[in-house]
Amino acid sequence: MVFAKKDILDMESLSVDEITLILNVAKQMKEISKRPVKKVPTLRGKTIVLFFHEPSTRTRTSFDIAAKRLSADSVSISGSASSLIKGETLVDTARNLEAMNPDVIVMRHSMAGASHMLAKIVKTSIINAGDGMHAHPTQSLLDLMTVMEHKGRISGLRIAIIGDISHSRVARSNIIGFTKMGADVVLSGPPTMIPKGVETLGASVTYNVNNAVCNADVVIMLRIQKERQKGLLFPTEREYAKVYGLTMERMKDAKKDMLIMHPGPVNRGVEIVPEVADGPYSIIIDQVTNGVAVRMALLYLTAGGMHNVDAD
Repeated sequence: MVFAKKDILDMESLSVDEITLILNVAKQMKEISKRPVKKVPTLRGKTIVLFFHEPSTRTRTSFDIAAKRLSADSVSISGSASSLIKGETLVDTARNLEAMNPDVIVMRHSMAGASHMLAKIVKTSIINAGDGMHAHPTQSLLDLMTVMEHKGRISGLRIAIIGDISHSRVARSNIIGFTKMGADVVLSGPPTMIPKGVETLGASVTYNVNNAVCNADVVIMLRIQKERQKGLLFPTEREYAKVYGLTMERMKDAKKDMLIMHPGPVNRGVEIVPEVADGPYSIIIDQVTNGVAVRMALLYLTAGGMHNVDAD
C-alpha cells in the first residue's frame, strides 16, 4: 500500500486501510525500543520541528524520543519562547520555520483547526499533536494500538468513554477512530459535559456511569479540563468523584477482562481512584509506551522513510 498522506490532521481523514497500515508499522517500530541500542538510521538527515503552543509531557517527549530513535534531528519550540509573544502571526511563524527546510512540523495549539490551516499554507508535512478541543489523532492511534494488543481486535468491542466529553479532543478522535474500526462507543458523564448532537459522530450516550462500566470491554477515563471550561459545570470535585469517578465499588460489576485507559494527566481521586489506576485492569502505562511507537510510525511515513510499504 502506498501511504500518500502529506499530513496527519485528524481521524476523519484517515481511512480504515491507512489506520491499519499505521498500526502495523507502529508494531514494527515498537521492536526498536526493546533493543539494547534503541536507534536505527531510517530518518538520518531529516529534521523534525516540535512546535508546542500548549504544555505537554507525554506527547512532546514521545515525539522527541521517536525522532531520535529514527536518527532524525529534532528541534523543540514552545509558544512562550517563540516570536508569537512579540506579535508574529501563526502563519508567519510557520512560513519562517518552513524556510529552514524541516521535513515535518509537529504542532500542538490551543486553537481548533490551527494545524489544518497551516497544512494548506506550507509544503512541509504537518502532524497535529492536539488542536484546541477538536482533534488529537496520535492519541487515538496509540489507544487503538493498545486495545488491539490486549484484545486482538477492535471490531465488536464496546468502548466506554467517561468524563468531560465536551472539552476533550481525545474523546472526539476516539469516537471517530474506534467506530471507524468497528467498535461500539458509548459516552457517559455529567449532562453539562456531554455536547448536544454528539451522537452524530456514531456514539451513544448514557448518563448512568454504572451501566457504561459494567457493559464495557474498554473504559477510557477523561480528566476534567478546567482550563477549557468557561463556567462551573459541576458542584465540587468530591461530588464529581462520587457520581462519575471510577472507583473500586464500580469495578465489582465490570467484566473480568475489562481494560482501563486514560490519556493523562491523571487526576487521582477525581475521575479515577489510585487503586483502579494502578490495578490489574489498567493499561495506562502501555498507552505511554505505544505512544512512542505510533509517533515513530507517523514520522517514518510522513518524512519519507518509505512511502510504499507493506500493510501485512
